[in-house]
Amino acid sequence: MHLSARSGFPRPLRAHAPGVAALAAAALAALTLPLAALGTPASAATTTAASVLKEAKAAIGTQPSAHLEFDAGSSSSSSTEKIVADVGTNQGTETVTDGSAVLHVIATPSGSYISGSPTGLTSLFGMTSAEATKVGTRWETWKKGTTQYKNLISVVSVHSLESLLPKSKGTKLATQGSNYVLTWVSPATSSASGSTPKLNNTLTIEAKGTTLPVAETSTDASGEKVSTTISKWGEAVAVQAPPASSTVAASKING
Repeated sequence: MHLSARSGFPRPLRAHAPGVAALAAAALAALTLPLAALGTPASAATTTAASVLKEAKAAIGTQPSAHLEFDAGSSSSSSTEKIVADVGTNQGTETVTDGSAVLHVIATPSGSYISGSPTGLTSLFGMTSAEATKVGTRWETWKKGTTQYKNLISVVSVHSLESLLPKSKGTKLATQGSNYVLTWVSPATSSASGSTPKLNNTLTIEAKGTTLPVAETSTDASGEKVSTTISKWGEAVAVQAPPASSTVAASKING
């Protein structure tokens, strides 16, 4: 799961579909057909949502890295939250932008780092104003083995992309060109930690070769839309820790 300021949506990496839900369904119906209608070979006729999801999970497990771009916006607002991330097995980077709020995450095999604008540190990461002032323009850092390090390394882990995959129950499968298209509805949820609206979701997975996810979209009834694209699977992720002179230990900020 990745960092996000949009409390109404789950983190993709969150899964999500275009426009108004009815228009999304109509557009999807026009673009997709059942597998059998597309003249798929007999061996492919038994392909199910469950089998595609199983293959996709296995495929993600073999990948050392990927590039992620995430956009969340509302039809009633020009504000858009954006996330750009390069995720790996034990290192990665992520930048979150929501209006003037900016947050940068770096994780290496030995440490994790957070930096950003004052509003990014408070609204996106949850620091108090006093803590954000102490950090200033520096990078707050946590050593390997700490709880926050584990949290941040999981944010930029390629394995976190498995969260894109829904449960097979209630998920419908079709094909579009050379891709599988999975659609499902996520019910609204509510708990002490927050609430999630009912979501209409679409996940696109390559049907040939890798069986890897390439795009996911979700919308709620208000028209808020979240889109995630995944590319550059397997390409090297080069991560460099900030200079020591520009870092400050978390113990000095929270102590």
